Amino acid sequence: MSVQKSERRLRIRRSIRTKISGTSTKPRLSVFRSNRAIYAQLINDQEGKTLVSVSSGSIDITGSSKIEIASHVGKTLANKALDLGITEVVFDRSGYLYHGRVKSLAEGAREGGLKF
Repeated sequence: MSVQKSERRLRIRRSIRTKISGTSTKPRLSVFRSNRAIYAQLINDQEGKTLVSVSSGSIDITGSSKIEIASHVGKTLANKALDLGITEVVFDRSGYLYHGRVKSLAEGAREGGLKF
């Protein structure tokens, strides 16, 4: 990732974080994407606690595309959230475009039962 691209993402990320925050009833679904993996976590910003976290390394799925893996991560996160009684979240794409793996993770979470 070039310096300009990473600076742009961080600037967008800071802008997004000034507008949204998570609570205990409606936590923030934060997404981090690396070249090899995708991570998602539900965060209560009022207490500064992570409620649920899932990554592509923590689930057992092989031989699939990155987009399919991201969708599975979203579904797994939704299942864990529903077990805790969480049905609504605020989506934080962390400055990434809503496209590809980020979109697939969001759609997987919606299929799993979360409402954005």
